[in-house]
Amino acid sequence: MRMSRLPGRRYLARLPFFLIGLVGLGMIGQGLYIPAKARLAQILLDRAFTQALASHEPTRAWPWADAWPVARIRVARLGVEEIVLSGGSGEAMAFGPTLLPGGGRLGERGTAVFAAHRDTHFEFLRDLRPGDLIEVQEINGRVSRYRAGTGRVVRNTGYGVDRNALTPSIAMVTCWPIGATGRGPWRYVVEAREVRA
Repeated sequence: MRMSRLPGRRYLARLPFFLIGLVGLGMIGQGLYIPAKARLAQILLDRAFTQALASHEPTRAWPWADAWPVARIRVARLGVEEIVLSGGSGEAMAFGPTLLPGGGRLGERGTAVFAAHRDTHFEFLRDLRPGDLIEVQEINGRVSRYRAGTGRVVRNTGYGVDRNALTPSIAMVTCWPIGATGRGPWRYVVEAREVRA
């Protein structure tokens, strides 16, 4: 009888380690879920953006989407290419950068504002340098180029854009510090002015 109980005790002794390993795998999976979802969404959004370029009409990336691609941001030096969504909602930001409705219109006087999460789509802002060229392509085919200014940290209630700026501009906004998770009152902002050919 002792021989039959001994293997049971060994399994029981190993059970906590097995459970800890299982919880660890679950946490790793949870940590990879958001970045994986963001990358997969960009593939689907890129297809929708390509269709929108051909038709010059908004095209949803999936039938139940509440936002659609309106532009593509490129930063060649960093190898960055992100599809921008309409609306500015938190749900849309889970899939890509969004064009906030309160800012100016792209390529026109004023400042158009893009917002995205700091741990996915706008994580590249940490590596953006003053003078970097930012290219924005709209679904109507128009391409505008902007020169990045110096990034700065501001309080979320202490930042506003110039809707009447004479030179078309963009602002890219994300939470601070970049790469972190959780909520906070600080934002990182990079403004860029249009470069005329």
